[in-house]
Amino acid sequence: MNILRYDDTRPTLQLPAPRIQLTDRKEIRRILIIKWSAMGDIALSTAVMQDIRNAFPEAVIDLNTMPAFEKLFSEDPRFESVFSVDLRKAERGWKGMKRWLSRVREGHYDLLVDLQSADRTRLMVALLQLTGRGIRYRVGNNPGWPYNITPPKLPFETHGFDRMRAALAAGGIPARTLHPSLHVPESNRQRVSALAEIHHLQAGRYAVLLPGCQAAGYLKRWGAHRYAALGEKLHAAGLEKIVILGGPDEVEECNTIAALCGDYAVNLCGQTQVQDLLPICEHAKCIVGNDTGTAHLVAATGTPMLVIFGPTDPRRAKPVGTHVIALQVSATDMPCLNCYCQVDCKHQNCMAAITPERAFEEIATMAGLPR
Repeated sequence: MNILRYDDTRPTLQLPAPRIQLTDRKEIRRILIIKWSAMGDIALSTAVMQDIRNAFPEAVIDLNTMPAFEKLFSEDPRFESVFSVDLRKAERGWKGMKRWLSRVREGHYDLLVDLQSADRTRLMVALLQLTGRGIRYRVGNNPGWPYNITPPKLPFETHGFDRMRAALAAGGIPARTLHPSLHVPESNRQRVSALAEIHHLQAGRYAVLLPGCQAAGYLKRWGAHRYAALGEKLHAAGLEKIVILGGPDEVEECNTIAALCGDYAVNLCGQTQVQDLLPICEHAKCIVGNDTGTAHLVAATGTPMLVIFGPTDPRRAKPVGTHVIALQVSATDMPCLNCYCQVDCKHQNCMAAITPERAFEEIATMAGLPR
């Protein structure tokens, strides 16, 4: 089968000149950024957050996210405050909406940048405008009220990263950050140093595997036996350890890989915090993973990374960065490709088409390993 290789080259968006230059507006002193979910999109949005900070170095910037992601931004110097209102679960309904409206009104913001631009955030911004203390400049990814600064409607296959950057461009805000940008607290760096000492991890002498994804997206998993076969090849190429990372949904997958790899496997599934992942991956020789939020997150490290794609489209979902390559079988060979896990798939042929040998060939070239 023909395997296609996707790098960070995407078609340049043809956007009209901005109708307003927000960076020239001296009255913009307080900014609210909204980004609720999900992990991969949150990671992508951090590049845009950095662009906003660069464009308004003296402004106070607050971030509104969901409870699951508040800790990701703890101690982040770009933000005066990070707050959440769980409008999807615990605070769903009018009570949560009132608290969100009250919190945002208290901020007296001059500029709102909605990087979520989903139906619910659109509703909340609309209620804010209709019920008093609205925000003068409102940037959104999608055209239409309540936003007054938006890009034109973009093609369906446009990458999520480019959609957010297009929203900035509509307001004349330069979008120059090319990969996720995250702050790691010193306490997490110390935790990772301790883990590295315990497991004898030396910088540049280990690979990281990201074999899981949320349970509902199981079709995106490459498979424990393929990861184990790749781990064996990476070890034979001179890497001392294979570090396996995962969360609660991925325990079985990670345990199977560790058992198959044996002594050179370091299974850290369930032993790490989200903010530990970056310093672990910073010092790795290379990373291999599925299309998962964690892959988008660790793309911030700049470590060579290979991502295996099947039911999702790398043109829309590949982690960004020139150090990231995606592999996917050709749609000519697999007509059901890019089903986005919406079909009752029994074969996962799109993932099986990427062999451990092909994956090793690609990541070895990227990381400068002997083949």
